[in-house]
Amino acid sequence: MNESTKQFIRENLNADVPTLALKKAPVGTDFSVALRQIAARQLLRKKVPEWSENEDLLFPAHLSIEQCSSEASANYKANLLNGNTFADLTGGLGIDTYYIDRHFQKTDYVERQTELCDLARHNFSVLNTKIEVHNETAEDYLNHCEPKDCIFIDPARRDEHGRKTVSIADCTPNVADLQDLLLQKAEKVMVKLSPMLDISKALEELHHVKELHVVAVANECKELDFILERGYQGEIQFVCVNLLTEQPEVRFTMEEERNSSGKLAEGVLKYLYEPNPAVMKAGCFKLLTQRFGVFKLHKNSNLYTSEDLISDFPGRIFEVEGWAPYNKKVKQTLLQDVDKASIAVRNFPLSVAELRKTLKISDGDEWFLFATTLKGEQKILIKTKKPPQ
Repeated sequence: MNESTKQFIRENLNADVPTLALKKAPVGTDFSVALRQIAARQLLRKKVPEWSENEDLLFPAHLSIEQCSSEASANYKANLLNGNTFADLTGGLGIDTYYIDRHFQKTDYVERQTELCDLARHNFSVLNTKIEVHNETAEDYLNHCEPKDCIFIDPARRDEHGRKTVSIADCTPNVADLQDLLLQKAEKVMVKLSPMLDISKALEELHHVKELHVVAVANECKELDFILERGYQGEIQFVCVNLLTEQPEVRFTMEEERNSSGKLAEGVLKYLYEPNPAVMKAGCFKLLTQRFGVFKLHKNSNLYTSEDLISDFPGRIFEVEGWAPYNKKVKQTLLQDVDKASIAVRNFPLSVAELRKTLKISDGDEWFLFATTLKGEQKILIKTKKPPQ
């Protein structure tokens, strides 16, 4: 990339790319390269700031950037793995490879797409790493590689038509078919899968799972990281994290969740709690009442309440302004001063859109309304505000 192209990128980092594409490029500028790099850096600005700020790095088409890990989640995974030799079998943009490599002496990046391999060689050189690039499929690499301390694999989650897949069998490569070979080649294997995946089904397909890390970033569930260990047969440790927040991680086993009583509330108390997406995805519901001293509103509602503030609850916390049975009078009583609100439904027969229409409430963030069900099957509305930070 020449200096003229770099300068054009610097000057237009915040520009609207479709509008920019209609303009005439300065002489000597590789216009198509510049537009792609500007678009990529805009996408990566929040996701991987360290890379987006390095003007010597080059980035591929939109899809690879959309699917890559964030800097936060890549660092999280990196802190779970260490040793001498490591291989990333689905290298892609190389974000995971780069951050995990810091914990190993020798790293192999494996990728079947030639363009991504060419970009990886360039970027790893710019970043002053010694990561070795292998342009081949994961299967071919596994058939000839030396044993590794750790292997990482993030199978493609789209089919040949670009549709997102939600089953291990529909991903490329199929990790369920490869897992025996993977564990022959490495004692520890990390498998990154989509948060859309059914965890129970995935655990039926994968063997020797020691840990499952359910990773949310800033309140959005991003990935499921299964750690397989050769010969492991024990209870699976679930770990739920919500990166870029101050919420605590939650560790548990399914046995602990099954054996928890799950205390139910008699009504709505002063504070209302909504677990973060990682906790919800992992299925840690009854255990929260024991760990954090809260009460569940209903066995199926997944909303919690307490009289005293539990500031370290792993999720959103709301201060209850009032609550009432859901009926025709609720708009005139509980909601008489509410014209705009954020609305959520949990274990409730109406959708958010249906509630908005019925209550004549538009979208807004001053009030937070929860439509839910109490343990006696009573349908209610809860009017809340976020407590002061």
